[in-house]
Amino acid sequence: MTYKTIYELNKDSFKALKEKLNLKNAMQAPKLQKVIISSGFGSIKDKKKIELIADRLAKIAGQKPSTKSAKKSIATFKTRTGDPLAYQTTLRGKRMCDFLDRLVHVALPRTKDFRGLSRKAVDTMGNYSIGVKEHTIFPETSDEDLKDVFGLGITIVTSSHDKEKTFSFLEYLGFPMKREEVKK
Repeated sequence: MTYKTIYELNKDSFKALKEKLNLKNAMQAPKLQKVIISSGFGSIKDKKKIELIADRLAKIAGQKPSTKSAKKSIATFKTRTGDPLAYQTTLRGKRMCDFLDRLVHVALPRTKDFRGLSRKAVDTMGNYSIGVKEHTIFPETSDEDLKDVFGLGITIVTSSHDKEKTFSFLEYLGFPMKREEVKK
């Protein structure tokens, strides 16, 4: 059996899913549109740790992240309008597919006590969100400083606007989903 990358599987999704999803046109087939990777650092005031987060996120994503700042001042959280709160990067095309290949085949199996991705993480627009507690599951990051571990959020945006189509598409791409529990 030959190994197909997510890039190749994304192109051939119509042929594989047309009977299962009852598709009549190739334009109806779900496709990957973009992947958004974000990590917040709102309460961290140490400049070195913030630069470390930016550097590690750039290594994981393969491109420099942009800074997201506060839209409103909130006294309870001690934030002012314009304060930097998070880093975010958007991946598209080949870089997106390469990242998803690393995520599915390398990073997720390295996760502690991994039993599959949740089936509840799809929203009504067909986007799938994954929360990663430790960035160290990616091989690009060095495990030198285990005290500076941060989490990140990954949102996979698809062209599908239905939960079932999104699940079928992600399972076709090779995402390890949890099995459905049978209620007694």
